[in-house]
Amino acid sequence: MPPALIDLLSRNLALIVLAVVIFYAISSAVRIVPQSEKYVVERFGRLRAVLGPGINFIVPFLDRVAHKISVLERQLPTSRQDAITADNVLVQVETSVFYRIIEPEKTVYRIRDVDAAISTTVAGIVRSEIGTMELDQVQSNRAHLIERIRESLANIVDDWGIEVTRAEILDVNLDEATRAAMLQQLNAERARRAQVTEAEGRKRAVELAADGDLYAAEQQAKATRVLADAEAYANNAIASAIREGGIEAAQYQIAMRQVDVLNTVGKGQGKQTILLPTAAIEAFGDAFKLLRGGK
Repeated sequence: MPPALIDLLSRNLALIVLAVVIFYAISSAVRIVPQSEKYVVERFGRLRAVLGPGINFIVPFLDRVAHKISVLERQLPTSRQDAITADNVLVQVETSVFYRIIEPEKTVYRIRDVDAAISTTVAGIVRSEIGTMELDQVQSNRAHLIERIRESLANIVDDWGIEVTRAEILDVNLDEATRAAMLQQLNAERARRAQVTEAEGRKRAVELAADGDLYAAEQQAKATRVLADAEAYANNAIASAIREGGIEAAQYQIAMRQVDVLNTVGKGQGKQTILLPTAAIEAFGDAFKLLRGGK
């Protein structure tokens, strides 16, 4: 190194050191925080501030960034825990939890291992909640169970500055003996429903047949009533004619009835011989005489 340069550096050493210190102080005072993170600042080992996204300023040599915390949503590894239902059935429940840190100062100073703490808490809540429900309720009310687990977990992890965004029950596994018993019960229930459906069908068919018979009887009764009304009307007409026309009208009606009876007898099938009494022949004669108006 040339002597002139050495002499220059020795005379301006203090200025150079001062410039370096000023540059380091300025660079230490400015902290640019990414959008996905928050910085926890300590001063002499105590919490000083939490820096949000953007440009932030701290006191050089006194403050330091102790923790850089990501605020992105995190997913815990899928965990499995055994639980016993209210009807004493052993099940293995697979759960998954999503969360994010919203207050880094609580997460840093109140809990050491966040993931392990949340996993342990979830296991305890799942066992507690499933212990109050029967197996059928666990299978059919899974959405309600998930909501209860999420609410219970949210109340606990709030002290750690954590927000639970989702809690899912991925599967509820049973042992082989329980599966076989449930399958047998399911088959029995299906058979019972089939028998009930068949019995209801037979009952409905009987009801419809009875309704049909009742309807036919009602229609027959109506027809009988109409015929009775017609016959009554005819009898009234005959009675009126007798009152107006005298004995000749009555004799005419009797003769016509006798003719109708003989006509019906003559319509029989096969070869047959009909013996007519003398009164019947006289009835034909009387009817013709009445038709001609004779006496």
